[in-house]
Amino acid sequence: MTSDSPNPRRQGPADPNDTAGGPTVSRILLGTQLRRLREASGISREAAGAHIRASHAKISRLELGRVGFKERDIEDLLTLYGVTDAGEREGLLGLVTQANVRGWWSQDSDLLPAWFEMYLRLEQEARVIRTYQVQFVPGLLQSPEYAREVILAGHRTEPEHEIDRRVQLRIDRQKMLSEPGAPQFWAVIDEAALSRPFGSPAIMRGQVEHLLEMSLMPNVSIQVLPFRLGSHAAAGGPFTILRFAQPDLPDVVYLEQLNSAVYLEKRTDVEQYLAVIETVSVQAETPVRSRTLLRNLLKQF
Repeated sequence: MTSDSPNPRRQGPADPNDTAGGPTVSRILLGTQLRRLREASGISREAAGAHIRASHAKISRLELGRVGFKERDIEDLLTLYGVTDAGEREGLLGLVTQANVRGWWSQDSDLLPAWFEMYLRLEQEARVIRTYQVQFVPGLLQSPEYAREVILAGHRTEPEHEIDRRVQLRIDRQKMLSEPGAPQFWAVIDEAALSRPFGSPAIMRGQVEHLLEMSLMPNVSIQVLPFRLGSHAAAGGPFTILRFAQPDLPDVVYLEQLNSAVYLEKRTDVEQYLAVIETVSVQAETPVRSRTLLRNLLKQF
């Protein structure tokens, strides 16, 4: 991705034959290698794009691992960058097949904007996911009934079968938390998200009960940020930080907007959000006290 890695220890070239991860890791590692080769050759993105009959923006997306790869394009770029060693070319081209493996959500890709599909790819590879949410319960922690109400809020004109598909997609996404090698998921939820009703009192009660159940999982930590705190470090809005096991991959901050998303990976940007999540985690109730608060909320529903 960028050379300005958010973790100083994450340096050095990636080994194209060491891809202990899924297709997104392969994409990012291959993109990183392509960037290094291009820069070492003194070739601009514009020149590289022209060589494969594309724009400099496509080269940028390739180097960030945010698009699929065509083997012909990679072969042409390797030739342009002076990579003639058969073994090196074979190793890099081998990543193309791995990088183009389709995600589990591919059958429902028509429901997903490209900017969110990229997040799903990153989420699948993350070893640690830390999030702060103020409007809704995080998607990975939503009960099916609550998820339906949240989805309906933004898709009321869609037919019921499309809503059903969206709900099932969200539930399928949650399976990652209980699978072998599941990531550590750490959520700080503003009390506002728990007090804002989506659906009937029974649906809200079911959602709180679901949070209590999820909080028992060894890889899930849930903290509630109470109203009584007043101002707090995360007042700027919701965000998610993704950290990966591979040392060559920088942390990524995900900021979702109404119809787009921003991905931050520069060290200075990521460190600001890391400082915020650390601070707000101290300001929020502990996981144990958060469970008590959740049990008290049940009485309101």
